[in-house]
Amino acid sequence: MNLKNIDLNLLVYLDVLLHTRSVTQAAESMGISQPAMSNGLRRLRGLFADPLLIRTKDGMTPTERANELQPLVRRIVAAVEMAVEPDKGFDPASADRVFRLSISDYSECTLLPPLLRAMHAIAPNITLDILTPSDVSYKDVESGKVDLVINRFDDLPQSFHHQTIWRDNFSCMVSRNNPIRDHFNLSNYLDASHVWVSKTGMGIGVGVEPGTMQQLGWVDDALARLGHKRKIRVYTRHYQAAMQLAELDDLVITLPSKSAKLQRDNPDVIILPPPFEIPETELKMAWSSLLQHNPAHQWLRGLIAEVASELD
Repeated sequence: MNLKNIDLNLLVYLDVLLHTRSVTQAAESMGISQPAMSNGLRRLRGLFADPLLIRTKDGMTPTERANELQPLVRRIVAAVEMAVEPDKGFDPASADRVFRLSISDYSECTLLPPLLRAMHAIAPNITLDILTPSDVSYKDVESGKVDLVINRFDDLPQSFHHQTIWRDNFSCMVSRNNPIRDHFNLSNYLDASHVWVSKTGMGIGVGVEPGTMQQLGWVDDALARLGHKRKIRVYTRHYQAAMQLAELDDLVITLPSKSAKLQRDNPDVIILPPPFEIPETELKMAWSSLLQHNPAHQWLRGLIAEVASELD
């Protein structure tokens, strides 16, 4: 196949079609007629010798070949868009814009306050729109509707760029009146009642099944490797709530140390090292290839990395 015989506009069509999974919506997005987009899809099917999108009861569903092509085509189109976009630079002191960030509760309580203090000093007119992980899908990030997602991830789409913000170990919090504080060993830890707190990844969460150990996270995985299981009485996705529950006399909360340190001046709780080894956790920021070379976005990522390094 000779490249000069290929209409490269078809890659733009394919990018939009795979994003919207609708000929009608793709045509509206491109500002062309539906018959023109249908003709583009027909030509794409001939070019790749594959149906690409198949109509099912759930709408237009991409084929296996289309799923393979999507991240590659997205990168190609993004690179072309960046090449023809004029470089206007970015001045944070005079900028007046909104950045939309999807941030986990853990990130929000540890990273957001120092980030806002830094931004207030050097970019006073910038606004942050903070979304929770359940507000956002991978498609929102991929399309650039959300600037950054900051969380702990088990995996990310290959088309995403990402950077580690910090690594964190774990601490335990108990009430100052909890008798376990004087004999905080593994045996007493296992006998105690616990609060589970976590929210990783993206999308709407599902309920936890207490009878299973799957997907409970770092703490319970570490215990399982030792052949143990803790008694969890409360499951929450909110670190602030978990830290407040530490004030109750009969609960143990195990959470990342940067969260626990927020309560170091609370006279009603004490912070203790876990009585067993837990592998450290990793906080990352991830973003779309569409925004990789955007000057404003580069500035934001650099500021977050700088603030995080100071906290680390």
